[in-house]
Amino acid sequence: MNITIVQVGKTRTDFIAAAEQEYSKRLQSDAKVQVKILKSGKGEVAKIKEDEGQAILEALPKDSFVIVLHEYGKQLTSPEFAELIQQKKDSGTSHITFVIGGTYGLSESVLKRTNFTLSFSKMTFTHEMIRPLLLEQLYRAFSIVKGKTYHY
Repeated sequence: MNITIVQVGKTRTDFIAAAEQEYSKRLQSDAKVQVKILKSGKGEVAKIKEDEGQAILEALPKDSFVIVLHEYGKQLTSPEFAELIQQKKDSGTSHITFVIGGTYGLSESVLKRTNFTLSFSKMTFTHEMIRPLLLEQLYRAFSIVKGKTYHY
């Protein structure tokens, strides 16, 4: 399976970058993961969201199932997330793209383009902190699907 993560802004914190690298490495046997890093916008908040939104839409691979991480998305358990990934795989979806917005969130145009909106929690995480959490949950999902003991 191909997984693309479209994210606004670079990871600047060393321990977060290390966690991203660790889980990306673990995922190598289950999926080809590509990360597209987009520049953070500048100026007024509305303009930043609009500019970042346009860049996100342009970065989305064609024919990809798009999952946006958003505070108002659906919350899933890890087994439910694994089931979603497996359902997409079973239905012939070969490419899933996850979108992580910037500091000010996502534009309406990006939210309208999504196929699924996912929330990791009722709490808010920084756009940098959610990146290794997503990678870990992807690794966990593939472990669940394969029946590995990592999940337990």
